[in-house]
Amino acid sequence: MSMTHLFAGIPVSDLGVALAWYDRLLGRPPTMRPHDKEAVWQLTDTALIYVVEDPARAGRSLVTVIVDDLDHWIAELEQRGVSVGSVQRMGSGARKAVVADPDGNEVGFAQTG
Repeated sequence: MSMTHLFAGIPVSDLGVALAWYDRLLGRPPTMRPHDKEAVWQLTDTALIYVVEDPARAGRSLVTVIVDDLDHWIAELEQRGVSVGSVQRMGSGARKAVVADPDGNEVGFAQTG
């Protein structure tokens, strides 16, 4: 039995504020809005991130997206007004940059080897 899809959720305290930030982060509006408290961005054919208004759980998510060119992603994020901190080198040789949304949820972008 294999896993075929990823649907990762990020709880936020205010969906309106989060929508503006995630639009900048991902460079586009959500792919779909299942209801008034949720927005979904399809990242690949089988990977999606959803942001849901859930104030009690907001700010506790950690999500990492693997990209093929981290430097390109960092440049694009900064052009869209998303501040990127330092790039960390992992023990495996991968590099990772982490940004935090207005609630403190961390979204990382990493490039392997």
